[in-house]
Amino acid sequence: MKYFDLNGEKISRLGFGCMRFKTIDGDNGKIDKKASSKDILEAIDNGLTYIDTAYPYHDGKSEKFIGEFLEENKLRDKIKLTTKLPCWLVKERGDFYKLLNEQLENLRTDHLDFYLLHSLDVKRFRQVVELGVLDFLTEIKEKGIVKHVGFSFHDEYPAFEEIIKAYDWDFCQIQLNYLDVDYQAGLKGYELAKEMGIPVVIMEPVKGGRLANPPEELRNMLKDFTDLSPAQEALKFPLSLDNVMTVLSGMNDIDQVRENLEMASTTDYNSLAKEDEDFYEKARAIYKSRERIGCTACEYCLPCTVDINIPKVFGLWNKAYLYDEADKSRKEYKDYLEEGVSPTECIECGKCEGICPQNLEIIKGLKEADEYLA
Repeated sequence: MKYFDLNGEKISRLGFGCMRFKTIDGDNGKIDKKASSKDILEAIDNGLTYIDTAYPYHDGKSEKFIGEFLEENKLRDKIKLTTKLPCWLVKERGDFYKLLNEQLENLRTDHLDFYLLHSLDVKRFRQVVELGVLDFLTEIKEKGIVKHVGFSFHDEYPAFEEIIKAYDWDFCQIQLNYLDVDYQAGLKGYELAKEMGIPVVIMEPVKGGRLANPPEELRNMLKDFTDLSPAQEALKFPLSLDNVMTVLSGMNDIDQVRENLEMASTTDYNSLAKEDEDFYEKARAIYKSRERIGCTACEYCLPCTVDINIPKVFGLWNKAYLYDEADKSRKEYKDYLEEGVSPTECIECGKCEGICPQNLEIIKGLKEADEYLA
């Protein structure tokens, strides 16, 4: 495992994202603890030191599972534990400490190594600033409750510039992969953070798993110059950036863990070959020409007011185009409609669009997806 030096602390280049654990019976709130524990132990045994969870992950069960796991395996002191303040739940100043104390209890610890303001856009940031969040962050650092404070970002670049310049952040977290170089903060935001001396954590390096299963055209291109899998080639992109502290991966299979560990153990900073860069450029053009909607299946939009499984619908719509699976997607959509709620039941309340980190036009997208898939 290669490491990032954060003022003398060793941070593994690969971080374990705790939003996509294997589940039981397809229920996001029922984590397969045995399988997930095995995956995490494999990663830690091979040098991973960074674990990233959050208050809402797995219907609020992720933090509790990680707390149990670390306590039972006596691993708390061996890893850097990260979670995030659910800013959308803060209504008054006292909520900052109320939520933090609940998270510490969930995680069975008296301190956090990294703590982020979760899923910031400029509106949400200004709201929590008005409630005193910056003073709160300073206080919890001074008290030793949290060692490093940062934010995870989901908005356009101007908002990123406002937020990153508003406080003396220890790190920040952005979405970045070889497709999303101009999306949200993008490479421009990465470069600004580097210029300011603020290390970056990368989320969605494989775009919710989508880059692990590219169109056949891209698979053939890869075979011409590398033995890496599509997922590994995707992970190589952010791992090569020299101001990236760690790259998060939501691993839920032991083979994924091992593949990603291999990349984080062999990829050096500034190591992209011309063949890699050419592949990324061509891949961007191919994907962008085929994608219908930029959903990463983060499930922030759930639960839907009328229980439409929005990520499921968009996933089938995208797969039909991205992977030439129209018939398969339509069959799966028909199966979904037998038990799930149709997009035609959407009441256009707008709740999903207000919380979507990707700022998608979900209402319009649901109509178009249904028209195509049905």
